Amino acid sequence: MHGITRSNGATEITLFESKLTDVIIGCGVTVHSALGPGLLESVYETCLEYELKQSGLRVERQKQLPISYKDIKLDDSLRIDMVVNNLVIIELKCVDKLLPVHEAQLFTYLKLSGIRTGLLLNFYTKLLKDGIKRIVC
Repeated sequence: MHGITRSNGATEITLFESKLTDVIIGCGVTVHSALGPGLLESVYETCLEYELKQSGLRVERQKQLPISYKDIKLDDSLRIDMVVNNLVIIELKCVDKLLPVHEAQLFTYLKLSGIRTGLLLNFYTKLLKDGIKRIVC
């Protein structure tokens, strides 16, 4: 289990991946409670990035993930919505319901990036807790 450090400028706290996902989900709930469902995914992404950074976490948005096969590197790359502290991938959705294809997308990002933990957050639900899927590989 990997520990990470969260800093708010005055104190530092070491979190483990499961606690880190708790913090991320809490930030997502804050955003969803303020905005409600039905906005564009990009709106939630911007607001979630703000909340995560306010919590002292490092966030990379729209991180490119190169694709290679054996000894060739493809020109195309995937784009991960968010990577938090280099330990958790967040894939945001704003859809009627999460489908197996969304889980497969996140699983692929995890496999190709070497990151073990991912969260699917669907902001289209009435309550965000009904739109959360945690995947660990």
